[in-house]
Amino acid sequence: MRDFAPRLLAWFEQHGRHDLPWQNTCDPYAIWISEIMLQQTQVATVIPYYQRFMESFPDITSLSAASTDEVLAHWAGLGYYSRARNLHRAARLVQEQHGGRFPENREKIIALPGVGPSTAGAIMAFAWNQRQPILDGNVKRVLARCFAVDGWPGTTAVQKQLWQLADKLTPETEVSAYTQAIMDLGATLCTRSKPRCDECPFCRDCRAHQQDAVGRYPGKRPGKTLPVRRATFLVIRDQNNATLLIKRPPAGIWGGLWSLPEHGSEVDSERWAANQLGLHIRPQPPLSCFRHTFSHFHLDINPVPARLVDMKNKVNDSGDMIWLKPGDTPPGMPAPVKKIMEKLP
Repeated sequence: MRDFAPRLLAWFEQHGRHDLPWQNTCDPYAIWISEIMLQQTQVATVIPYYQRFMESFPDITSLSAASTDEVLAHWAGLGYYSRARNLHRAARLVQEQHGGRFPENREKIIALPGVGPSTAGAIMAFAWNQRQPILDGNVKRVLARCFAVDGWPGTTAVQKQLWQLADKLTPETEVSAYTQAIMDLGATLCTRSKPRCDECPFCRDCRAHQQDAVGRYPGKRPGKTLPVRRATFLVIRDQNNATLLIKRPPAGIWGGLWSLPEHGSEVDSERWAANQLGLHIRPQPPLSCFRHTFSHFHLDINPVPARLVDMKNKVNDSGDMIWLKPGDTPPGMPAPVKKIMEKLP
């Protein structure tokens, strides 16, 4: 389609999204924050997080000066927490190595933690209108369907083919508008399920639509059954109803967030608390068990309320352990932990 870009831009002018909070700015910092938040996350979910984040950390200097706890608290519930940790690390690198000025060089941008070629391309297109192809999930879907690219985009061969298409189709001018347009097309019309093909500017030319095989593209990831893990989350409260929270290690699942004490489902809670926390507790009837799904496993969570029996052995607040009092502002917590806390009487 030689007129791919003009047709897409004409559609975008009339039907695209033009009032998102991170649009109508050339500030690479604001664009970078939005692009990281939008990785694997819907626009509607991102908007309130983005607005709160930018209010608290309006620039590189404020983000680099913040503590990890402050950054994670603003990210709590958004998921994929390594994004927040990488943002924080990257802000400090920009502050230290680039004098607080976001780099304009592609290689330097990609060198920042959490930034890949597509994110770097989007930042450069939106901030400086530079001709850079992008290939996020929405773009992969649009290109795979329009040009009937077989195979799962996670493979090297398919990825290469899609990058070649993305580069070939990206115009020399109006790059910022084009980049937003192809993202919007995938997000609003060429959706994963129930695509609105009749409204698409490429309906007559789309090979997947011509073959009546839109659902075939892009190719599905090879089937994989997710393993199931089980864990008990202890909701230990003292006589003042303060709840014990423990800070998770900086790396791994929920890295750096505050969570409830956790042990295997086959372990006795009272004995575990005595051995691992030095606390004498009296477990109460468990709350309803529920499942939280990660990208690579299911976690069945069994929340068990417990009372601290002996206040003499109560551990004091420290760098990795706090007692959250009723009414206190909660620190950054994983969504399942927040869900448990909200159900407490």
